[in-house]
Amino acid sequence: MVSTLQNGARMVLVAAVSSGQGKTTVTAALARSLVRRGQRVRVFKCGPDFIDPMLLERACGAPVHTLDLWMVGRDECRRRLAEAAREADAVLVEGVMGLYDGTPSAADLANEFGIPVLAVIDASAMAQTAGAVARGLRDYGPVQLAGVIANRIASPGHAQMVAGSLRDIPLIGSLNRQAASLPERHLGLVLPGEQPQIDAYLDALADALQLDAAAWDALPLTAPEAQDGPAIAPALAGKTVAIARDAAFAFLYPANLDTLRILGARLSYFSPLADEALPPDADAVYLPGGYPELHGEALSQAARWRASIRAAHAAGLPILAECGGMIALADELTDPDGRCWPMAGLLPGAVTMGTRLAGLGAQALATPDGTLRGHTFHYSRLETPVAPSRYTVRNTSGTQGEAVYELGSLTASYFHGYFASNPQAVARLLTRAAP
Repeated sequence: MVSTLQNGARMVLVAAVSSGQGKTTVTAALARSLVRRGQRVRVFKCGPDFIDPMLLERACGAPVHTLDLWMVGRDECRRRLAEAAREADAVLVEGVMGLYDGTPSAADLANEFGIPVLAVIDASAMAQTAGAVARGLRDYGPVQLAGVIANRIASPGHAQMVAGSLRDIPLIGSLNRQAASLPERHLGLVLPGEQPQIDAYLDALADALQLDAAAWDALPLTAPEAQDGPAIAPALAGKTVAIARDAAFAFLYPANLDTLRILGARLSYFSPLADEALPPDADAVYLPGGYPELHGEALSQAARWRASIRAAHAAGLPILAECGGMIALADELTDPDGRCWPMAGLLPGAVTMGTRLAGLGAQALATPDGTLRGHTFHYSRLETPVAPSRYTVRNTSGTQGEAVYELGSLTASYFHGYFASNPQAVARLLTRAAP
C-alpha cells in the first residue's frame, strides 16, 4: 500500500534505457545537490552491487542499502522504503541496467511500490528524439514517469530542444558533459576511499546539475506502509565475529552487518592489508569480497594475518569466505599483471585473474535452514583439488551455479550471500564446527 501523506518523502527511481547512460553520476549529483539544499536524503541501489553504493553513500551521507524483489524480498524492500520515507525528505533509488532489463527489473520494483521513475537520457548524440525515448520508457511497461534528467548536455540551447521534445513530461534537470569522470577497473568504479578528491568531484557534479527546483518540489510525497519484520532469534548472542575490512575486503552489504548485529553478534574489524592478526576474542571469521588481486604483494607479505587465520582454522573457528575472501585463502594468486603471489594457503589451489567475466548473476544456496539468496560477480577462476560440497543454483534458470567448498571449519565460495534473506542460515555457517 502506498499513500501520499504529508509526512512522506519525495521518492524516485532513477532509470535509463541501458547501462552507461549515467545513472550513478546523476543519482550522486542529485543526492549531493539536495543535501546541500539542507534536505535529508536516503539512497538505495536496485540489484546486487557493492561499489556504486559506496559512491552514493559518500554523496548523501547515509548507508546505501540494496533493493531487489528477489534477493531482498518484497517485505524487506517495503520496510526499508518505509523507514527511509519516515527519516528523509528525499529517497532516491538507482536502477540497474535498463529500466525493463532483468527478472525482476527496476520497473518491477517501481511498480510494486508505486515509485515514480526519473529517466536519465544520454542526450549527447540526440536532441528531439529524447522525447521518443522518454515516452517509450514510460509507456512500454508502463511506469509512472516523474520526469527526465538529460545527461551530457552540450549547451542551454541543447537542453531547450530536449525539453521541448518531452511535451507533457517535465525536464526536471540537466547535466552537462563532464571533463572529469571517476576511474574504473574490472569490477566497476575505483573505490571512493581510494580517491582523495572524491568530495570535490561530487560537489562539482552538484554544481553542474541544473535542477528545476519547482519541478522537483512538485513531485508527490510518498509514504509506503510496512509491517515489522519477523522476530529473529539471537543465535549469535555472546559471539564475536571478526570481519576483514579494508581496501582488499570492502564488498559488504550494510544489511549483512545489520543482520549479524540482530543475531546478537559483536562485530570486530581487522585489516589483513595492514597485517593485523585476527582479534584474540574472535569466535568466528567473516572474509567478504573485494580486491585482493590488486593487493597481492601486500597480502603475501602480511605474515601476522596469514599466521592468525591459519591458527584460527587449525583451532576450528568457523570461517566464512566470500569471493575475494576465498581468493585470499588459496595457495596462490596470479594477479592481472601475471605476477604470482602466495596467499594464506587454507584452501589448496591457485586463483588466476582473467579478462572476461567468469561468474555473474543472482544465485541461491540451499541450507538446512532454507534458502540463502545472493549473487556472484567475478573475473577470476579457482583451480583446486578440493571437491565441492554443494553448488548454488542460478536464478531464474535453476541451473548449477558456484561451487561451495567446506574444508574443516572453512566454508568458501565465489557466492556473496545476502544475510538478511536467511539470518538463521548465516548463524549456522558462522557456528559450523569442523566435521
